[in-house]
Amino acid sequence: MANYSIKTNRLGLRNWQDSDIEKAVNMNSDVSVMEFFPSIMTPEQTIGFIKRMQLHFTAHGFCYFAVDVLETDAFIGFIGLSTQTFESSFTPCVDIGWRLLPSAWGKGYATEGARACLKFAFSRLRLPEVYAIAAELNIKSQRVMRKLGMTAFIRFAHPNIAVENPLRDCVAYRILKNSL
Repeated sequence: MANYSIKTNRLGLRNWQDSDIEKAVNMNSDVSVMEFFPSIMTPEQTIGFIKRMQLHFTAHGFCYFAVDVLETDAFIGFIGLSTQTFESSFTPCVDIGWRLLPSAWGKGYATEGARACLKFAFSRLRLPEVYAIAAELNIKSQRVMRKLGMTAFIRFAHPNIAVENPLRDCVAYRILKNSL
């Protein structure tokens, strides 16, 4: 049994393990999963991401957690929290995010896991606010943000995305601790 940092009725959220690498590489190389990102990720980029999340977890007690469906122990992606430090008017901040395999879409997992992460952020981590960032074109993620009670905070051009890329136009949503 995995050592879960957060559990919901259906999901277990945990730190990353080496056994997640192959599944995460497959997820991050799926064009449909990465539709609202500048490109798919190479295996090396995915391994780097996992190592950064493991270090972030060690340093802060949270990360974009690997997610398993409890009933089947199947890895379905990640949901969690991470510190964002790119140049903007609202950073540094803690961001909530998710990326799931297509087989996990449309089942409410992103909302369920993110809701548990917000509770964790406000009760255990005692954060005053949490942000969520998405390309303006990513209506599905923005819908999840609104389901979580988050409100649109600011539209901005993401400094790490090329000027000519339409995914550069982003929106940040925010929720305050006393909003839940």
